[in-house]
Amino acid sequence: MTADIRASALRTIATERAGLDTLHEALADGLGAPFAAAVEMIRTASGRVVVTGMGKSGLVARKIAATLSSTGTPALFVHPAEASHGDLGMVQPEDVVVALSWSGEAVELSAIVGYTRRFRVGLIAITTNPDSALGREADIALVVPKAEEACPNGLAPTTSTTMQMALGDALAIALLEARGFTRQDFFVYHPGGKLGAQLKTVESIMHRGEALPRVGLDAALPDVVAMISAKGFGCAIVTDPDGTLAGVVTDGDLRRKLGSGTPGALRARDVMTPDPRRIAPDALAVEALEMVNRLRITALIVADAEERPVGLVHVHDLLQLGVA
Repeated sequence: MTADIRASALRTIATERAGLDTLHEALADGLGAPFAAAVEMIRTASGRVVVTGMGKSGLVARKIAATLSSTGTPALFVHPAEASHGDLGMVQPEDVVVALSWSGEAVELSAIVGYTRRFRVGLIAITTNPDSALGREADIALVVPKAEEACPNGLAPTTSTTMQMALGDALAIALLEARGFTRQDFFVYHPGGKLGAQLKTVESIMHRGEALPRVGLDAALPDVVAMISAKGFGCAIVTDPDGTLAGVVTDGDLRRKLGSGTPGALRARDVMTPDPRRIAPDALAVEALEMVNRLRITALIVADAEERPVGLVHVHDLLQLGVA
């Protein structure tokens, strides 16, 4: 039984992967030109993208609208059956409608398709049939190649919805790249959860001012130890007389020096690690996490363009924020 279940899963994935391979080949050939035209129509539109579809295509349409919205292209989903009962008012002349129908003959789409023709709203079709009602009416038809459904009866939308989803993702990413949508832009739309935490800047989470464990090059070792203990970060930031970063003293530095001789005359300059790793204030929290993990350190100094320490990020800050 277990072997049969595994074989079924592998067969499903293999069938859907074959569909994606077919879509990939189509985009490299005849589908490439209308796809580029669709991206340009959406990119230059002053309104939003209205995505619509019925049944499983409608569920895919909801996901495409969500992906577009989160990547810098304002979009919404309109249910085609509700469109003729007032929701057509959600579609404005400056918008672009993207309609999904595998056959291109979903009767529920007729109202919204007719509305786009009446008011000259851009219409992009995602269908397998360019000669269908939807394909003929569309300004741009993205003709998805037909592929075998993973359903053994050939009925349940499986491969077809996977291909629709992939084409929608391709649209969203092409638009993202065309708009120059950055990580910082992404954070505007994803302020919550782990993703939002990763996209916060170091400056927004760092300790600063009086909270910093700062000592001078000539600070006596007992004063360095006292500073480390008082601030609780497990390190002290050592600065030159002009305030630039000179080094860092960690608990490990202290243990190594205290066990090697007479510590009484030691100064910060004698025990510090010079030229410590640091990060810029405008770097992302996820970059700080990567450095902390890679370097196996617990605290990271934040320095400005003049190499002056302006903050400190501790691994506990990243854990509390939910970055890790």
